Amino acid sequence: MEWLYEHNTDNSARFTLGTIGVNPLICFGINPSTAEPNNLDPTVNYVNRLALQNGYDSFVMLNVYPQRATNPNDLHKSFQEDLKSTNERHIAALIEGKSMTLWAAWGRLITKRTYLAALVQSIVALPELQNCNWVSRGNITKDGHPHHPLYVKKEIPFVPFDMSRYIKRFSNFVAFQATSPPTASAILKSQ
Repeated sequence: MEWLYEHNTDNSARFTLGTIGVNPLICFGINPSTAEPNNLDPTVNYVNRLALQNGYDSFVMLNVYPQRATNPNDLHKSFQEDLKSTNERHIAALIEGKSMTLWAAWGRLITKRTYLAALVQSIVALPELQNCNWVSRGNITKDGHPHHPLYVKKEIPFVPFDMSRYIKRFSNFVAFQATSPPTASAILKSQ
C-alpha cells in the first residue's frame, strides 16, 4: 500500500493522509488528530474500511482546518491564514478539477469555532472542486450538519449532500460572524 501524507515541518498540521489509487473516496473532517501512515486513529481507520467496502480503491482524509488537535476545543481561537491557504493549495492540487466523490463528514464539530463554517465555504468555492459530487451518510444532524463518520451506523449508505443548500443555510451565520465585533463574553473566553 502506497501512502499519501503531507504535513508541515513541525507536524503540527496535516494536510493529506490516505492511500494512493485511481478511485479514491475523499473525506472531509474538521481537523486532524495524531493519525499517520500505518498508525491510523479510529476515525481514519473507519474511513479507510468504508471506502473499500463501497467500491473505492483508496481514500484520502482532508480537513476543513489542518491544525492537529486531539481535542477540537484546542483549535486555534482564530484561524491562521498561512494554514488555511496551505490547506487549500493541497486540496486543490489533489482534486485538480477531476470528478470525485467528496464526503462531508464534520458533524457538529463545525460549531467548535466560528471560523470553521467560513473555511468550508472557502474550500467549496475552489474551482478545482466544481466537478465533484458531495455526499454524506444518513440524514443530517438536527442542526443541519453532515454526520461525523463514527456517529453513523456502518450499514447507513452514502447519500447526495446538497452542499450549495448547506452553504446558503449557514452563509448568514458566517457573514454575521465575519462582520460583527466580538462580544464581551467572547473576548473573555479567548483570554
